[in-house]
Parts: sequence; C-alpha cells; structure tokens
Amino acid sequence: MTETNTTTSPLAELSAAGVSIWLDDLSRERITSGGLQKLIDERNVVGVTTNPTIFAAALANGEAYDAQVRELAAHGASVDDAVFAITTDDVAHAAEIFAPVYEATGHVDGRVSIEVGPAVAHDSDQTIIDAKRLWEKVDHPNAMIKIPATIEGLDAITEVIGSGISVNVTLIFSLDRHREVIHAYLAGLEKAQAAGIDLSTIESVASFFVSRVDSEIDKRLDAIGTDEAKALKGKAGVANAQLAYELYEQEFASDRAQALIAAGANKQRPLWASTGVKDPAYPDTLYVTNLVAPGVVNTMPEKTMDATFDHGVVEGDTVTVAYASAARTLDDLEKVGISYDDVTALLEKEGVDKFVVSWNELLETVRTALDAAK
Repeated sequence: MTETNTTTSPLAELSAAGVSIWLDDLSRERITSGGLQKLIDERNVVGVTTNPTIFAAALANGEAYDAQVRELAAHGASVDDAVFAITTDDVAHAAEIFAPVYEATGHVDGRVSIEVGPAVAHDSDQTIIDAKRLWEKVDHPNAMIKIPATIEGLDAITEVIGSGISVNVTLIFSLDRHREVIHAYLAGLEKAQAAGIDLSTIESVASFFVSRVDSEIDKRLDAIGTDEAKALKGKAGVANAQLAYELYEQEFASDRAQALIAAGANKQRPLWASTGVKDPAYPDTLYVTNLVAPGVVNTMPEKTMDATFDHGVVEGDTVTVAYASAARTLDDLEKVGISYDDVTALLEKEGVDKFVVSWNELLETVRTALDAAK
C-alpha cells in the first residue's frame, strides 16, 4: 500500500466532504498499543463503534484481558458482571483517547458507542434500565449508547434521549423505520427540553445498514434469474441509504424539528453501517464512495478503511444527486418481484438474532476465561 499524506488522502477528502469516519472495531489491544490513536492521526478517524460480535472476537484473541479477568475471578464476579466491567472499561478508555477529537469537533464527533445487550431488544423497560446503567458506568460525555431500532426500541430511544443521554440507534433497514426513529428522537428531545436539559449536549446517530440489504436482495434476484433481475444486483443497498438521507433532510426541515434545532438541538445524523463489501465481485469501496453527503457518519471495518485510503475515488456528494435513480431502483425491484417490506423485516429479525448469538459467544468466552483464572 502506498502511504499518502493524511491531508490529501481519499479519507481526508471524505472528511472534507462532510463524512465523519468512524472505525467499526474496538479491542483492549487497540487501545493499549496506540493503534487506535494511530488511526486518529493517520486515517482521519473521529469515532468508534462496537457491538457484541466485536467484543467476542477481541476477548477470544490475545492476552490483553487476562489481568482483568484474573482480578474479576478473584472477586467472584459473575459472567454478566465481568462482561459489563470489561466492555465498559474498553469504552471508557477509548472515550478518553477520543476526548481531544470530541473537543475539536465541538462535541459532534469523538464518539464511542456501546450497545445494550441484544437479549432486551424487544423489552423497552429493560432497554431503558440497561442504557442508563451503561451511561453511568462509562461516565464520559462522548459516549453513545446503542439501542436497536425494534418497535419496542422506539419508546426506549425516546425515554433515554429524554434523560439527556446520547444514543446510537442501530439495526435500521427500512425507510419507514428510519422515519419512526427520527420521530422517537424528536419526542425524546421534547422530553429533555421539558425537563430543562440543555439540548445541545445530546447527540444521536441513526445507523442505517447497507451491505446486508444487498446480500439478501441479491440472493432473491439470483433466484428470479431473469436478465432484468440480474441487472439490479448490487444496487439496492446504496439506493436504500440514499433515500434514507433524503428522508433525513425532509424530516429535519419540518417545523417540529426546526423548533428544537432553534432551541439548541442537534440533528440525528445518518450513519452508514455494514459498509464492508460482502460480495467480492463488487468494488471494496462501494459503500463508501457512493454514500458521500454532508453530515453523515460512515463506520468502517479497518479493511474497508484501508481500501478507501489506498484507492478510493471521492467525487463529492454522491447522495443528493441520486434520489431519482435510487427511487427507480426500489421501484424496479418491486416490479421484478422483490418485496421491500419482507426483506427489511427479515433483516431486522436476523440482525437482532445475530447479535444474540454473538452475545452468547461473548458470555461463553468470558465464562471460560473466568473458570481458567480460578
């Protein structure tokens, strides 16, 4: 890979175009080795997201957690308590590393996200309890609590935002659900305003998943098998996200949103998640260079980040110029027999299910480590 000055790299061009680059990965080793700081310095990284899958992988590899696991075992910590301690420690330490970015960006970026356990994705009350507990434990203003965009999650989003807590809403696949998430955020801001909370202290992102949409729809297009169907492969994920940005623009231009913004509130930025290409036939920067717009976040696996740094071609805003073609793509998918509603409902269910599996793997990894330490 050719090293490029970070002020002229494609990642720097992304930043200049209004895209906040976040890393979709976190581990103790990244924190203690200086690797995370290096990405801030050399890859224009201004935030980090994590999830149960990422933590499970981090804990299963290397020795970075051994000392803490031994200490927790010595104190008789339960598996749940150990997972809580380990993950919140990582997020708190990452938040300290990102504190200068947080200040330099006027508290917009420098964000570190941690997720409520996926087992409570369909339990509003427990999600609220868990989100507040995570927020209090991490105890850094640049943290964000991730809450899945299930039906039950919507009420939790409103309540948690209303408490003055910054929220990363995750697992959004459909435009209808994205609209509901924005409304839940606005309702939360109204609650916070009524409680006398400074609205400018609350940040939120709406994590709209991209590559998983293509994976599911491409599979269905292959099954249909016509030339018309095959011509639509690899187009749905980008089109769906582009229309999510149009929705964001429309909703935050509303009188309701504008009144809150006038009172100091921030817009809930769209965040492109699941941006690693799953089909090797597609360009490895597909979900980066085609989703450039002002005021968005792109959270990337390091492999995607490196690919963009190396050979990404950034051509300015590729979203607001594409609304008509994106709408045509979704229309064309319906015409060949793809049910958008069926796909997005399935992806939400699978998204929660996959995180439950990863969470259980995380619990089992920690259980094994605690037993070994005893």
